[in-house]
Amino acid sequence: MPKSAKNLAGQNTTAHKQCGGYSCDAAIPQMDADCDIAGIDIIERNLPKSLLEILLKDMSTGRNILWACDGYAQYGNAYKSGCEITYKAIAGKKNTMLIQPRILKAKCYQKERTRTHAEVFTPSWICNEMNNCCDEEWFGRKDVFNTMKSDHTWTATTGPIFPAGSKKWHAYVLSKRLEITCGEAPYLVSPYDTTTGKIIPIEQRIGQLDRKLRVINENMNSERYWFEWVLKAFQSTYGYEYQGDNLLLARENLLYTFIDNYKFKFGKEPNIQKQKKIAQIIAWNIWQMDGLSDCAPFSSETNDFYQMGLFGNAPIPCRVIDWENNLQLCFKDLKKD
Repeated sequence: MPKSAKNLAGQNTTAHKQCGGYSCDAAIPQMDADCDIAGIDIIERNLPKSLLEILLKDMSTGRNILWACDGYAQYGNAYKSGCEITYKAIAGKKNTMLIQPRILKAKCYQKERTRTHAEVFTPSWICNEMNNCCDEEWFGRKDVFNTMKSDHTWTATTGPIFPAGSKKWHAYVLSKRLEITCGEAPYLVSPYDTTTGKIIPIEQRIGQLDRKLRVINENMNSERYWFEWVLKAFQSTYGYEYQGDNLLLARENLLYTFIDNYKFKFGKEPNIQKQKKIAQIIAWNIWQMDGLSDCAPFSSETNDFYQMGLFGNAPIPCRVIDWENNLQLCFKDLKKD
């Protein structure tokens, strides 16, 4: 996992804060002793500013993604639901631990988000079962990437997924995948179990993008051609989410999945240019959307939080890219086909 992961050793974890109307310990809650706190969270200010600014972009509005939740309003007007998430808001020294995965959020705040936004994260073993079903249909056989056990653990298969010399893996990597209301994107990438906090080794990861990257790792040894196919894998992987903190976490998880696999394959970190290319794809493909309107959150509303007059009352349809044909398309129009 990234070196920028938060190390909580010696830090005060008893700060008393207000969470969505509840009074609670808003720092690190009690959790499974095996949860690797320092391994699953990322310090945003340790990311290069130019890279984090890409991950904060909303490509449909041309501005930054919005908070779209009330849990951070206690920190000031800039943190209200309809406000943009800015670099300064999350990368300042005082805000080092502001955005955290759900498993690290206070229990009272987890409950509040479940109550107000129906936020319930799916355990990795269920994500694995469902992704296995998709692959069983695609391949026409079971247990392609791993074998599930009765205790909800799994063991990755050994040997290559596709026979040597076969080009069918191209079609698998290019096949389009979409995770709706993706949260932290556990169906796409699985650096950690969203409900336990346990880190998942690369060889055992179960996300749909994880599987594409495994196939590429098995079939491409040239660094140049490996990266070309990884770009294609990211371009064919999509997801949308309403709440801004979840969206940023999902984007970070995809970015670090790329970094993890690059290090796994070549024993070194990718340069910043490669990271930016991946981040640009992620900013388009993992987007913020109100799933009921297929538009950017609040873009058709008038409220005290959103910047009045910026968009008027005209809804802003969310756009995605057809990378193969280099076309921008309205997501709403794609649902009509």
